[in-house]
Amino acid sequence: TRRTRRTRRRSRAGGNGGGGRRVRRLGLPRTTTRRRARRRRTRRARRRWSRSPTRRLTRWSGCAPPRRGSRRWSCGWCTSARGPASRRREGLAEAAAVKSASSQCPRCAQENKDFPIRLHSLIASRYQVKEYLGSAAFSKAVQCLDLHTGEMVCIKIIKNNKDFFDQSLDEIKLLRYLRKHDPRDEHHVLRMYDYFYHREHLFLVCELLRDNLYEFSRFNRDSGGERYFQLPRLRRIAKQCLEALVFVHRLGLIHCDLKPENILIQSYSRCEVKVIDFGSSCFTTDHLSSYVQSRSYRAPEVVLGLGYGQKIDLWSLGAILAELHTGYVLFQNDSLATMLARIVGILGPFPQRMLERGRHTHKFFVGDTPYERDASGAICLLRPKPSSLRHRLHSDDKLFLSFVGSLLKVDPDQRPTAQQALQHPWIASDPYQ
Repeated sequence: TRRTRRTRRRSRAGGNGGGGRRVRRLGLPRTTTRRRARRRRTRRARRRWSRSPTRRLTRWSGCAPPRRGSRRWSCGWCTSARGPASRRREGLAEAAAVKSASSQCPRCAQENKDFPIRLHSLIASRYQVKEYLGSAAFSKAVQCLDLHTGEMVCIKIIKNNKDFFDQSLDEIKLLRYLRKHDPRDEHHVLRMYDYFYHREHLFLVCELLRDNLYEFSRFNRDSGGERYFQLPRLRRIAKQCLEALVFVHRLGLIHCDLKPENILIQSYSRCEVKVIDFGSSCFTTDHLSSYVQSRSYRAPEVVLGLGYGQKIDLWSLGAILAELHTGYVLFQNDSLATMLARIVGILGPFPQRMLERGRHTHKFFVGDTPYERDASGAICLLRPKPSSLRHRLHSDDKLFLSFVGSLLKVDPDQRPTAQQALQHPWIASDPYQ
């Protein structure tokens, strides 16, 4: 009977429960008890995750995903009695970031922000790592072979950080939205194939493209070979970027971070490009952040703290074309004040209306003269050196100068939309045939 078994256990433990060794219920082995405890923790974590808004983005790989409200991400395996896994880091090789597999938890990458990349290893039992492509502030990119389709793809691996995770969820939503409205891949924007959650990291699977315009421009300039970015090719690049912006703007989006690094080459011979990185993009109906765009490509209305819209992308495109043509950044970004002084020197003074309405005008202008403070806090007026767009671009092509000049209008009201820019004679009619 139950009472007899209880009495036997007490006597086996050393009397009536006093001073004896505690006996496990039903006499199960200790390893079985721990295994069941781990399973209970994992089930509880999965139930919490099933109520999370991000559950639709999860493809299970054996570990319980994090809760969105938690800054400490882990899984049931890492919180077991075995203790936290060691996180010994190995050095970065020139071609790939490598981390010892023995330092990882058997079921997940535990608290590591960087996913361990090993050449020829498998990700999610499907993607074989072929090459390490590079890293950014919150992600790494690798070239992989899709074993299901035999196609080479690019996988973006998001670092294990809550803020990066949330921002990447927004980018996934936008890329899905763009793919939904561009089923035939006709609008020169990055195409996302898949996304999944694996070993405490978020993965984005995208098409594999070539160099970005910044890297290729620097390589072309340093190699001393034939200059690639001549006006006919610049015209093709500008037209494709405008078509991408027309598509994005029609959907009510602003890219907010157009720069040479975010335009990738799809074909060198045909001069085909695609616009990437929608992580900073937003809808025009959203609450617009005052900190958008990379500094050298930041529109004047953003710097001054004015309201802005989709035309900030046109300003960025104008600065990109000027940089590709000359090989040098048009508006150097030593500081925002010196950048504004260069804009005044090349394009002329700011409209008084913009200076009066700007929330940040007092930080950069005294009257209509730009200034900055030295180390002691004293005001130093910046006298911009008079110049012109024609002089800075070293070009006599009137149509090209007219097109770039229209994109670089200081007043956004005078700047064309992407659709209007496509009708400019330099784009609409091919003058180089």
